Amino acid sequence: MDRKIRVAVVGASGRMGLEVVKTVLSEPDMELVAGVARSTGPVDLGTLVGLAPCGVTMTSDVELAFVESKPDVVVDFTGPHSAFSHTSLAIRHGIRPVMGTTGFTSQDIEELDKQCQEKQIGGIIAPNFSIGAILMMKFAAQASKYFPNLEIIEYHGDQKLDAPSGTSIKTAEMISEVREERRQGNPKEEETIEGSRGGYYNGFRIHSVRLPGIFAQQEVIMAEPGQALKIRHDSYDRAAYMPGVALAVRKVMTYTGMVYGFEHFID
Repeated sequence: MDRKIRVAVVGASGRMGLEVVKTVLSEPDMELVAGVARSTGPVDLGTLVGLAPCGVTMTSDVELAFVESKPDVVVDFTGPHSAFSHTSLAIRHGIRPVMGTTGFTSQDIEELDKQCQEKQIGGIIAPNFSIGAILMMKFAAQASKYFPNLEIIEYHGDQKLDAPSGTSIKTAEMISEVREERRQGNPKEEETIEGSRGGYYNGFRIHSVRLPGIFAQQEVIMAEPGQALKIRHDSYDRAAYMPGVALAVRKVMTYTGMVYGFEHFID
């Protein structure tokens, strides 16, 4: 397009939001036009992230920010409690949502896709924007055709609210698209402590680890007689997600409908 993509960031004072603000300010084809946070106050967003003032002041009202700044795209990493309402509000105003928030049901995604189609705009809901994590999911799905006995272990910090993670659920969904459901392990197996075997999904297990000091890791462990295969991805910093976020901002300008999963943008 001839002009810059106008971007609003909801949850701009959060840990992911701050990274998104820095990314948008550094991308030559993007213009930061709004930042929304409930309790930060009217601070310049450039100053907030340690850069030169950019002339965009934080606001606490999402809809007012949409109306006044008229963004093309909104990037939102807030939380499950506001995910659907923020996405629906953006679509209603003709703004393309890039959602890094988990908590959407399949019914939510279907409804939001319908709303996008009606407005003739694109949107994406992605549990993970890390290109490395997406490759891990793709490799795991491909390998599961040959190694159908598997388990997923995901590791996050102890302040993460949802378990299992959206990334592990998305990985499980991608694996299940190519792997028929089969119940693993001994059919007579019993848990002497409830939950010891993790969450059950389509015949395999997902285990969630929550400990302080951990950022975000996931491994898919696959095994057949005499051999094992481990596919693992480790994120050490939120900057790992930003190239994917920038790509998503550009991609949603080019299509119609709601996409679930960043893997659709990775060839």
